[in-house]
Amino acid sequence: MSYLADVALGVIEGITEFLPISSTGHLLLAQHWLGARSDTYNIAIQAGAILAVTLIYWRRITGLFLGLDRPENRDYLIKLAVAFGITAVLGVVVKKLGFELPETVMPIAWALVLGGIWMIAAEWLAGKKPDCAEITLRVAIAVGVAQIIAGVFPGTSRSGATIFIAMLMGTSNRAAATEFAFLVGIPTMFAATGYELLGQLGEGADGEDWISLGIGFVVSTLTAFVAVKWLLGYIQTHRFTFFAWYRIVFGGLLLALGAAGIVA
Repeated sequence: MSYLADVALGVIEGITEFLPISSTGHLLLAQHWLGARSDTYNIAIQAGAILAVTLIYWRRITGLFLGLDRPENRDYLIKLAVAFGITAVLGVVVKKLGFELPETVMPIAWALVLGGIWMIAAEWLAGKKPDCAEITLRVAIAVGVAQIIAGVFPGTSRSGATIFIAMLMGTSNRAAATEFAFLVGIPTMFAATGYELLGQLGEGADGEDWISLGIGFVVSTLTAFVAVKWLLGYIQTHRFTFFAWYRIVFGGLLLALGAAGIVA
């Protein structure tokens, strides 16, 4: 029975990690009923979702590096490096200052609701701009900062924060903004996940159920692959409005459950 729970958690992580709906709130609610998991477990299934996105963008990534003789590829890689560098530097500062909100229901629920409202407003504003797929230095800097904001405020959604800040800063084309956000997210999330995982293993993980963890990791990878593939097709002809309203409804549900003392 516990392994079925691992399958469920892997599916939830895979679906919610890169869709702009926040994986944190969903896992918090799921683990309330399916049983809490260790930090090592949660980090590992997140790594599965990151691996899936890496596989999806593998040709794009290799094309950028193998085509360094082309100015547009060098420029794009520089923008990726700028966004990642800003996130890395600010991430160290935030970590040193110990500035991080607890992953509890109320702040996550409010982040979901407010984030949904912000997404609706941001897409409306971006829709007034002419279609533009260019990634400027301003966009790269803003995306780097947005990743830190999403990390500090659980429930914000890293993908949602970075996609919409890119659209507001000038990359109004949803596909281009999403691609840049996801490509920046690959090294960022691998670095953060690796750092956290090393810390957890350094403290010892003798009681970890590695079979359970492995199931969650594999299921998360497969589910995220399908979910992101679907999302990339969906945004070609649809806005993000559905995800915004989903966040508002789900956040409202968490607020009600928290107020009733059902989840904490």
